[in-house]
Amino acid sequence: MFTWLLNFSLKNRLIVILIGLIIMAYGAFALQSMPVDVFPDLNKPTVTVMTEAGGMASEEVEQLITFPLETVMNGLPGVESVRSISSAGLSFIYITFNWSTDIYRARQMVSERLSTMENTLPDRVVPRMGPISSIMGEIMQIAIPIDEAKISPMQVREYADWVLRPRLMAIPGVAQVIPIGGQVRQFQVQPNTRRMSELGVTVSQLEGVLRGHSSNTSGGFIEVNSKEYLIRNIGRTSSLDDLRN
Repeated sequence: MFTWLLNFSLKNRLIVILIGLIIMAYGAFALQSMPVDVFPDLNKPTVTVMTEAGGMASEEVEQLITFPLETVMNGLPGVESVRSISSAGLSFIYITFNWSTDIYRARQMVSERLSTMENTLPDRVVPRMGPISSIMGEIMQIAIPIDEAKISPMQVREYADWVLRPRLMAIPGVAQVIPIGGQVRQFQVQPNTRRMSELGVTVSQLEGVLRGHSSNTSGGFIEVNSKEYLIRNIGRTSSLDDLRN
C-alpha cells in the first residue's frame, strides 16, 4: 500500500501539490475560527455578589443577607451551583451558570433578582455585583512603603484611592482595584447625650442635620432679559468648622 501510494505521488506530482495547497488553505481558514485559546478560560460563567454589612456578626450576615440571596438566586435559569462565604460584616455569593449562558445575560438576570430584594434585606444593606473576571486572572498586591516622618498613612491612603486606583483602572484588562490599609479620613461627631437630653435634642434630629450637611441644591432658574440664569445653593464644604457649627 505504501509503495503504491509513493509511486502514485511521484507519477502525479501536480495532483499531490494541488491537494496539499487545498489542505493548507483549509487549515489556515479553520485556524482562524477555532475556539481554542493558548490560555483558555477554565471557569464557567460566574457572577459574584458582594454585600457589606458593617457591625453584623457572621451569624447575622448568614441569616439576614446570605441565605435570602442564595434562596432567590437558586431559581435563575441556567444556574448550576450557588456558593457563599459569610464573615463579620461581609457576604460573598458565587453564582455559577452552565457553559451555554452568556455572562452578560447572567449578570442581567442576577441584577433583576437583586432589585426584588430591596425590601427584604436590612436597612442600608446594598448587594453589589463584582466585576467580570476569571480564575485565570493574576491577583497582584502592590505595597506602598512610607516613611512616617515625612508622610502620614492617611495621605498615602488618599493617594491610593484618588490617584493610583483610577490610573490602574484605566489599564485595559484590569477588572478591579481594591485599596486596603492606611487610614481613611473621617469626620466623627461624638454627641453629649446628657447635654442633648437637657436641651431636648434627639439623636434622630442630629442624624437628620448631619445628612443634610455639606450639600449643594438647585433652585431652578430665573429669566432676565430673555436669558435664563441657574439658581444654585452652594452648601458643599470641606471645612471642619462648618461641621462644628
